[in-house]
Amino acid sequence: MKYSNLTIIGTSHIAAQSLKEVEEAFNRENPDIVAVELDRARLHALMSSRKEKPGLSIIRKIGVKGYLFSVIGAWAEKKLGQMVGVSPGSEMKRAVMLAKKSGKRVALIDQDIQITLRRFSKSLTWKEKWNFLADIVKAAVFRKKEIGFDLTKVPEKEVIEKMMAKVKDRYPNVYKTLIEERNSVMAKNLAKMLAKEPDKKILAVVGAGHEEEIIRLVEKQEVAGDVKYTFAFG
Repeated sequence: MKYSNLTIIGTSHIAAQSLKEVEEAFNRENPDIVAVELDRARLHALMSSRKEKPGLSIIRKIGVKGYLFSVIGAWAEKKLGQMVGVSPGSEMKRAVMLAKKSGKRVALIDQDIQITLRRFSKSLTWKEKWNFLADIVKAAVFRKKEIGFDLTKVPEKEVIEKMMAKVKDRYPNVYKTLIEERNSVMAKNLAKMLAKEPDKKILAVVGAGHEEEIIRLVEKQEVAGDVKYTFAFG
């Protein structure tokens, strides 16, 4: 998607196709700013060669449910990544490295992960807990034929829409916390950058499940509110 001096591309965090598309978009657009679906903590974890285990202090900050969700989610994404030979988040890392190598600025537009996981802990209902447990048991062993699409590519928009609709129906509070609220934060941050630096070209790299709603929010400017993006480099 291209909106004035903003280009948004939706990616899959484990798809080889996304690595190629990020590089192509960067070379084509030659942006002044590369905005990524990360916060400082996730950027540090992504760029660091050392994988640090969270301590009890983190669990106290984000809640037990938020902590368990992050551990299970990371395990599932890693397992899927191993199936296709791409480490989770590689496309975000590629975007950051391209920007850093070229002396471009990197903007972190996502909500602080601790806030997201803390809100997740508070919002999860008993029904969603049971659904979550059932789905974990069902997906204990991933097989490509059970997933329904090629993991090496970004899913088609129709597939993404069906997946988002299923999550919204089965996990309404989770959807609100992990998708809707973060869409709003990211759209607000992009809109603030557009307003503050109208002469700068921005390339935004976000997960494909966020892309359409962020586009809608930015285009309609439904983004009033107090949020703050940060620059990692530049």
